Amino acid sequence: MVFQAPRMNAQESAAWVGLVTVSQLLPAALDAQLQRDSRMTHFEFSVLTVLRFSPAQTLRMSALAGETASTLPRLSHVCARLEKRGLVERSPSADDRRATDVRLTGVGRRELIRATPGHIETARRLVVDALTPDQLDALAEISAVIRGRLAGGSEEPVAGDD
Repeated sequence: MVFQAPRMNAQESAAWVGLVTVSQLLPAALDAQLQRDSRMTHFEFSVLTVLRFSPAQTLRMSALAGETASTLPRLSHVCARLEKRGLVERSPSADDRRATDVRLTGVGRRELIRATPGHIETARRLVVDALTPDQLDALAEISAVIRGRLAGGSEEPVAGDD
């Protein structure tokens, strides 16, 4: 069955329904692989990755929430789980005692490094290797435009919009 989105032409509908479908299926596939191979969710993997590439492998919770597109309550819950497993440590910020810093531990770094090859293989199998170089360029460009709209909350048309 082909679904036609209301108030969209066939081209718009195909693009929209395709994007929504991929945005629902891809996270579940990434979660399944990471859970099976590394006992972590894709979101936990993302949190650990952001910390790994942060100065001193530490970030304030609010900055980490921004980098992972998360709410503070969700991030706090996830960091509590990660802390119980010894993957991160939370402590009051040296700059502002009302804020909390999160630091990647040595164990967390090792677990992330172990999880990375399987995650990259899955990303390649599901997305990267399925596309031609021109399609990868187009995907990168399209993703950047959508990400910019989401990050900026822009309702302004971009070049090429009617």
